[in-house]
Amino acid sequence: MGVDKPNAIHDEENILLHTALFKQVSPEEAEELIPHMRRSAYLKGDRIFNEGDTDHRLYLLEQGRVKLIRTSQDDRVQLLSIHAPGEVLGEIPVFDPHGGPRTASAVAMMNGTSVVWLEHDALFAWLDQHPRVAIDMLQVMAARLRGNNERISELVFMDVPARLAKTLLNLATRFGEPIEEGLKVPHDLTQEELAQLVGSSRETVNKALMDFANRGWIARDGRSIIIYQPGMLIRRSKR
Repeated sequence: MGVDKPNAIHDEENILLHTALFKQVSPEEAEELIPHMRRSAYLKGDRIFNEGDTDHRLYLLEQGRVKLIRTSQDDRVQLLSIHAPGEVLGEIPVFDPHGGPRTASAVAMMNGTSVVWLEHDALFAWLDQHPRVAIDMLQVMAARLRGNNERISELVFMDVPARLAKTLLNLATRFGEPIEEGLKVPHDLTQEELAQLVGSSRETVNKALMDFANRGWIARDGRSIIIYQPGMLIRRSKR
């Protein structure tokens, strides 16, 4: 269960100042939103919002990591994406002119995850005063659309090892931690979730992981991957 702290936003902590979404405004302009901002904290496994919810809040991930999932009618779960601090969550119903429901659920992946959120009306009233921010929002949404298009193309044109290599490189870029042996990527995903992220079955992805490990490119360490040879993963992702 998330814990709301309505008055916990301070000028020096304003997350808006540290995100690409608001890069076109001055700190003073961004801070006009502080009275309307709310912060919520979550434990691992908590839901930030649920698929089908009808609220119109825009979320910014402040700390931690969040995964977006969808659930089928027979309760199967599909992992859609993973999000890092500074990224926007839940923007679709905010900008949907018909006010449609949320298309996915957001789940905290670690303790201490926190988000800052704004209600639709407060955000749009502020946008009326600073319309150039809408350009940044369009750029963020365009990047999301581009990423979705690339993912569709990868599913059609790339084999599983290539998609796995690209997925590992993406996770490494966003969450990798340099260690003496190489780059440690603490993805904190189950085998099934990693397979969903790649877009294949668990058995096929495990087979590709074993092949990468046998070649000396990576090693598995619980819910982490240690990348020894990123160059070989880059090469394999382009085949």
